[in-house]
Amino acid sequence: MAEEEAKKRRFAVLTGGGDCPGLNAVIRAVVKTFLQNGCEVYGVPNGFNGLVNGTLQKMDHGSVSGILPRGGTVLGTTNRDNPFKFAVETEGQIVYKDMRQQVVDNLNKYDIEALVVIGGDGSLNIGAKLARECGVKVVGCPKTIDNDLPCTERTFGFDTAMSMATEALDRLHTTAESHHRVMALEVMGRYAGWIALHSGIAGGADIILLPEIPYKLDSVLAKIKERQANGKNFSIIVVAEGAKPVGGEMSVARLVKGSFEPIRLGGIGEKLVRKIEERTGIESRCTVLGYLQRGGTPSAFDRVLATRYGVAAAEACLRGEYNVMVSLYHDEIVTVYIQRAASEARRVPVDSEIIRTGRQIGICFGD
Repeated sequence: MAEEEAKKRRFAVLTGGGDCPGLNAVIRAVVKTFLQNGCEVYGVPNGFNGLVNGTLQKMDHGSVSGILPRGGTVLGTTNRDNPFKFAVETEGQIVYKDMRQQVVDNLNKYDIEALVVIGGDGSLNIGAKLARECGVKVVGCPKTIDNDLPCTERTFGFDTAMSMATEALDRLHTTAESHHRVMALEVMGRYAGWIALHSGIAGGADIILLPEIPYKLDSVLAKIKERQANGKNFSIIVVAEGAKPVGGEMSVARLVKGSFEPIRLGGIGEKLVRKIEERTGIESRCTVLGYLQRGGTPSAFDRVLATRYGVAAAEACLRGEYNVMVSLYHDEIVTVYIQRAASEARRVPVDSEIIRTGRQIGICFGD
């Protein structure tokens, strides 16, 4: 019996970076697929931290029972622990050390054949570097509410975040109309405007401001005044956290040392409504949706997509196809070279059909 256990192929799975609706669905699918095929699977607690510290935990069917509809990740995650620049306290001081060999040693200690990395650009970049420089066999799975990873048409988590933003817009409409206000909703997305664009169209926004299209305040004011002239005494604005005025800079909320994402954007919505109120005299308010977009139960679409990704990632491992990321292409799950997937962010094309759709129904993009 012990000999049979020793012969089993062993794989590990981790979640890195920010949490995201659908992570548990991926974990569940990965674990179930490996177990279904007679393999052992280990969960890595708290992202790459667990690989550095060697705290892998063996998983079974009970480990993933009931987690499909749950938000967050049962494995835990962090967006700070990069094994190539790992924070270590020495004599009361934080120093950064290269812990790549410790990661390799721990994977060898558990006899792990390959690692499934569920993450966004930061985590996938680390996975790609482990593959390229350390010989670790990696399969990536695209996770981010921002929908900005290249080489895939959709990341899981985006649908849930977009739906949450749309629901918020539906609620803001009633108070904006009742009080004759300009109401702005600031949404996440970093340097890409996918959440703002999709939720803005779905939620009936009058103005959508994206990182890809620097805005002119005069254009925003003209749209508000146009609506007033047509008897509409309120306006709804969706502003992506990475939006910026023409000739201006993105609004940085704070810097986080040691994070995959050291620059945290935010605050553009409040700056915008203050200027609108000053220039028009119309009472203007901003709601920052923030982490509500990342939490809670994943949508049915994200549960299905995450499950498909998880199964495809495990299947890639089973057939020995490594150093790839699973990807959605023409509604089929395919694999792409992970280094390509960890390249520059995928932004909204300014000449895309969906931008044209918005313009045709009268949405102002601030240009």
